[in-house]
Amino acid sequence: MAQDDDDDELFPGFARHDIEVDAGVAIHARVGGAGPPLLLLHGHPQTHAIWHRVAPVLARHFRLVLADLRGYGDSSKPAGAPDHGNYSKRVMARDMLRLMQALGHQRFAVLAHDRGARVAHRLAADHAGAVRRLVLLDIAPTLAMYEQTSEAFARAYWHWFFLIQPAPLPERLIEADPAAYIRDVMGRRSAGLAPFDPRALAAYIRAAGLPGSAHGLCEDYRAASGIDLEHDRADRAAGLRLAMPLLALWGAEGVIQRCFDPLAEWRRVADDPRGQALPCGHYIPEEAPEALLAQALPFLLEPDAR
Repeated sequence: MAQDDDDDELFPGFARHDIEVDAGVAIHARVGGAGPPLLLLHGHPQTHAIWHRVAPVLARHFRLVLADLRGYGDSSKPAGAPDHGNYSKRVMARDMLRLMQALGHQRFAVLAHDRGARVAHRLAADHAGAVRRLVLLDIAPTLAMYEQTSEAFARAYWHWFFLIQPAPLPERLIEADPAAYIRDVMGRRSAGLAPFDPRALAAYIRAAGLPGSAHGLCEDYRAASGIDLEHDRADRAAGLRLAMPLLALWGAEGVIQRCFDPLAEWRRVADDPRGQALPCGHYIPEEAPEALLAQALPFLLEPDAR
């Protein structure tokens, strides 16, 4: 897989791994630090580079695994199945479970943003014994967000409805200018492009231009609007709830704050949620790394109940 040497500057001392987790599918990850394992998952349209401002502090306490989701970054980007099931959050969560197991970690905490947080939600639901603690950044549960879609939300999260259009329309438009797609999607959020380190922004642009990237991220969203909702509704019908401690953090200047009551929504699906807004927009790890660490680190370091 093509990889960006400049990424080494963002994660000095972190080793690269490409681990096959499914037939023909490898997950790319950076691994570093010492301590109990912590899996970090990015969102759209980014890569594991989103964690570069918090990784040095977290690495003092945890063995970090910074993974690129299936379809993103330097991970594999298989062609989507007719029902988009191979990009379901269930399959993407299984990718991460197998990645962690291959690295020797049977039980671990998860810190995840945006799309990665949706994968983390499914990972905790399907493999509760593997997930010790869960920190989810700037999302409400997917089912709640679709069921409560308003005009304000649809205008702000227009990409949700653009990316789910049948192939190859959105892919063709993204592939026409991947750099513009990255700058427009990220730059139109509340903080613009100012929070992003040029090296991280370059990593996102490079990844968006890799063969199959546009298709991979579209398939992620197509799955979320179909098969993922089926899985979420089945969980609700079965009364499935997340039992592990859960910390939800969101941006006070973002769409989640404006359009939803995120903590109330997490209380509908989890037994032990807590959370609050942070003084930033959507890209919390890059906009407000100190505020994120101030909330997430004590939570992740709390001893588990016996």
